Amino acid sequence: MNRWKLVVVDDHPVVRDGLRAMLGTQPDFEVVGEAASGAEALAVVAAAEPHVVLTDLRMPDPSGAELIRLLRERFAGARVLVLTTHDTDSDVLPAIEAGAIGYLLKDTPREELFRAVRAAVRDESVLSPPVAAKLLTRVRPAAPANTELSAREREIIGLVARGRTNREVAAELHISVATVKTHLLHVYAKLGVPDRAAAVAAAYARGLLPPWWVSPR
Repeated sequence: MNRWKLVVVDDHPVVRDGLRAMLGTQPDFEVVGEAASGAEALAVVAAAEPHVVLTDLRMPDPSGAELIRLLRERFAGARVLVLTTHDTDSDVLPAIEAGAIGYLLKDTPREELFRAVRAAVRDESVLSPPVAAKLLTRVRPAAPANTELSAREREIIGLVARGRTNREVAAELHISVATVKTHLLHVYAKLGVPDRAAAVAAAYARGLLPPWWVSPR
């Protein structure tokens, strides 16, 4: 059986202890490190090379979207899964745009958390229902566009939905970063959205991407 290596990042020791104990009940999970700040998280992830980083958003610097961006830039093999109490637009959208593969709230039942970690390992986006609702609400005011995405545009938005940065998309598709940016601008125009997070939500809402796994209430 494969054992997926996890790092837990939260500035509350009780939360870290609880997550370590909970995740440790699963035979395919191994918590290989924990951190109480963004700076500590970067050092721990560099040493432990985990498959998934389970992180809160608000803690000592760097935190939030900046920490996610640094993790994705420095450790391409680590999927960043947010686990937090915060679900405002100012938290959700920057986190997803920075490359988080999923966003869960701390009231998520333990079995759903386990399933979310396994989904993240498979490069599947994971969203709690309130978070999914926020993203869908963000794109609903825009009228559905009639222009279809090209095969390349679908390919790129699919990779973005999996948390890939522009540089990672370019490397995977063997094209330039500038070309990726151009394709994304075309996607935004066709979907009538302003940014990456809204584009992923719109593509999902219009059936252009395979369904996200979304934890049920």
